[in-house]
Amino acid sequence: LPLCFPQKLWKMLESDQFRSIWWSEGGKCVAINIDLFKVEVLGRGVHQRVFNTRHIRSVIRQLNLYGFTKVQRDIQRSASLPEFLSEEAAAAAHSQIFYYYNPIFNRAHPWLLGTCKRR
Repeated sequence: LPLCFPQKLWKMLESDQFRSIWWSEGGKCVAINIDLFKVEVLGRGVHQRVFNTRHIRSVIRQLNLYGFTKVQRDIQRSASLPEFLSEEAAAAAHSQIFYYYNPIFNRAHPWLLGTCKRR
């Protein structure tokens, strides 16, 4: 049987083959570097494709259908101007990193993966 979306996602997160997607927040969130994901995952040839799409919108739609919600990173800011400006530059580099959360999809609880159903 082919794997469903959450199973494919889990395998990608647990694999060391992908640099564009990883566990974040102690295994409670999925972090995706959108630009790198487009090249590394969605840009693969037909026979190497993980998902049956080449569009990031379709992957995000699947995340939403399986109960994932996009979350914002809460970054603490410094009071000094030079530190603030360097933090702003770092935040801009992270602007293409999206974080998705699903209470059932948790690295510490792999047995819950089977309960992650499409809405």
